[in-house]
Amino acid sequence: MQDITITRSDTDSKARYVATIPGVAGEGELTLSKVSATLIIADHTGVPDSMRGLGVAAALAERLIADARAAGQRIVPLCPFLHARAQRHKADWADVIQW
Repeated sequence: MQDITITRSDTDSKARYVATIPGVAGEGELTLSKVSATLIIADHTGVPDSMRGLGVAAALAERLIADARAAGQRIVPLCPFLHARAQRHKADWADVIQW
């Protein structure tokens, strides 16, 4: 497992997670839009070729799920990656995914 560091930055209506790995060029990202205090939309997940296959997108998704759980939020998985991942984890993520 790679040493993935994930940070989050927020504005009033958006948030962005950024993933980096020491010694690996580029950064992965997951962006979201805030609909309300309890509803967010996962817009986009992107990982550069330099990070493909290292578990970066999965780590970003897991962080989003953990943060949403802690904040009592529901996620609309608009992003194709997160939507597909949510389908695979339907039972585990049922408390935070809004279809």
